[in-house]
Amino acid sequence: MRIVSLCPSNTELCAYLGITDQLVGVDDFSDWPESIQELPRLGPDLSIDMKKVVELKPDLILASLSVPGMEKNVEALQELGLTYTVLNPQSLEDIANDLTTLGELTNLEDEARSIATKFTKTIQEYKEISDAISDKPEIYWEWWPKPIFTPGKTNWLTEISELAGARNVFRDVELASVQTDWPDVVSRKPDQICLAWVGVRQNKVNPAIVQKRPGWDQLDDPPIHVLEEWLYCRPSPRLLTGLIKLAAILHPDHYPKYKEEDFLLQ
Repeated sequence: MRIVSLCPSNTELCAYLGITDQLVGVDDFSDWPESIQELPRLGPDLSIDMKKVVELKPDLILASLSVPGMEKNVEALQELGLTYTVLNPQSLEDIANDLTTLGELTNLEDEARSIATKFTKTIQEYKEISDAISDKPEIYWEWWPKPIFTPGKTNWLTEISELAGARNVFRDVELASVQTDWPDVVSRKPDQICLAWVGVRQNKVNPAIVQKRPGWDQLDDPPIHVLEEWLYCRPSPRLLTGLIKLAAILHPDHYPKYKEEDFLLQ
């Protein structure tokens, strides 16, 4: 098949299913795995160049609604009469389902079910460990610093937090993504802070920005973890790599060590 992916998480799904050789074009932000680096680029995931998509003559277009604004791409695909599939995962279960959906679309049902089963098994293993942990820190996740965006209840990072033996301080807000302000964060008294700014490389995230905000002295100097946004902000199976890393940071005595050779990093 000739497959086009319009966002990084869809490209990563193809990688886990072993079909990156069928990709003929990807969005500008798809950066993993290494094998896709030389593929034609179709523009930012919020503003895909549909003329380029048409020129590639794809059999399958993998669109997404995982980020607000992506609906514009779907509308353009509809107007052009192109065949496409929209993926919109909001949870880890959704990601497992997307694996099987992609398997069905590419005649790789058995392979997809096997990967999804392994994915789900890892989640269950970490849930069992988490259930046995009594001291669970309250975590504040920051997706964007100004204005502040953080994941709410209906988001995979709330699940990741719980599986890693912690709790998202914004788990009470019935949204996937919450726009708030720093006084609200301070009032929730997080025990630890995780910074994963969307689209920003890890070495460009400066925790001092957070420590200089008014009201920082009202917190008990919580540890700040600068994390790789591609392991926490994209709804693909790589989230489990992020889970393994976070759990090892928060509770090294309870969870397995984070190892680079883990299969989820391949």
